[in-house]
Amino acid sequence: MKLDPVSLRLFVAVMEEGTIAAAALREHLAPAAVSKRISELEAALDTVLFQRSNKGAQATAAAHALLGLARGVLYGLDDIAEQMAGYASGLRGHVRVFANISAITQFLPDDLRSFMAAAPLVQVHLQERISSAIARAVADSTADIGILNAGAYGEPLAMLPYREDELVLIVPRAHPLARRKKASFREALAHEFVGAHPGSAVNNQLHRAAAEIGLPLRLRIQVSGYDAMSLMVAAGMGIGILPRRSARLYLASLDIRAVALDEPWVRRQLVVCVRSLEALSPAARSLVEHLCAGASPGRVPAP
Repeated sequence: MKLDPVSLRLFVAVMEEGTIAAAALREHLAPAAVSKRISELEAALDTVLFQRSNKGAQATAAAHALLGLARGVLYGLDDIAEQMAGYASGLRGHVRVFANISAITQFLPDDLRSFMAAAPLVQVHLQERISSAIARAVADSTADIGILNAGAYGEPLAMLPYREDELVLIVPRAHPLARRKKASFREALAHEFVGAHPGSAVNNQLHRAAAEIGLPLRLRIQVSGYDAMSLMVAAGMGIGILPRRSARLYLASLDIRAVALDEPWVRRQLVVCVRSLEALSPAARSLVEHLCAGASPGRVPAP
C-alpha cells in the first residue's frame, strides 16, 4: 500500500477546515478533486474516514486517529526539505511555537529577538494558548515546541527547564491591601477577584488553593488576558493575580499596585516541551537550545 502525501495533505486540510469545500478553497483546488483524493485515500486504507450525507461529511473515529499520524508524516517531509536546504544557506526553516501568556509577556520577546537575530532565515510562528492546550498541541504535532507551566498533562512529552516566575496580587491603589508589602491568600479571599481565563494555570491554582483553605473563590468576572485583568482591577471590579514581571507592564500606566503573596505556590517553573528532541528539525532544535541556555535553576517535576 502506497500513501500519497498530496492526499494526506488534503485530508488534513478537510479535517482542519471542517468541510471539503473549505479545504478546496484553501488548497486552490476544485471540491470534486479534493473529494476524489479523499475517496482514493479511503480505498488505499480500506477504511471509511468520512460518513457522507446530504448535510455534508462527518469525520469518523478513524479520521481523528489518522489526523495526528498524517501531520507527523507531512511535517517529517517538510523537515527533510528544510534540513537539506540548511546545508546550502545556513540554518533555516519554520518553527511552530505555542506558549502561555506568562511566557509571552515576561520572557519570550527578548529570547525570540536574540534567537532570530542569530538565525535570520528561521521563521517562528508563535501562538498563545493555555498550558493544557499547549501540551495537546505538541503531542499531536500541531506545534513543534511548547512553553507552559510545569505539571502533569497526560501527554508523553519531554520537558526542559525554561524560567521561573512569581505570582503577585494586583489591587487598586485605594484598596485596603494596597498598603501591605505582603499578604496571605486567605486575606485575599475576603475580596472579589478578577479571574484569569477558565482552564488557565493561574485559574486552576487559585481554585486549588481556595479549596485547601476551605474558603470560596469569588470570581466577579473572568478575562482572557493580563491587560484586561489589570484594566478591570484598576476599574474596581476586583483584585487579581498574575506574574510579577507581567504586572510591571501595567503598574506605571494604571492606578494599581502589586502586593507580594506569602504562599509557597507563587513560585512557578515554566518549561519547554517537545515530543522528542531527536525528532526536531535543526531549526526547532536550535531554538530549544537557545531558550534553555538561560534556564532558571530548578527541577522540573516528573509528569
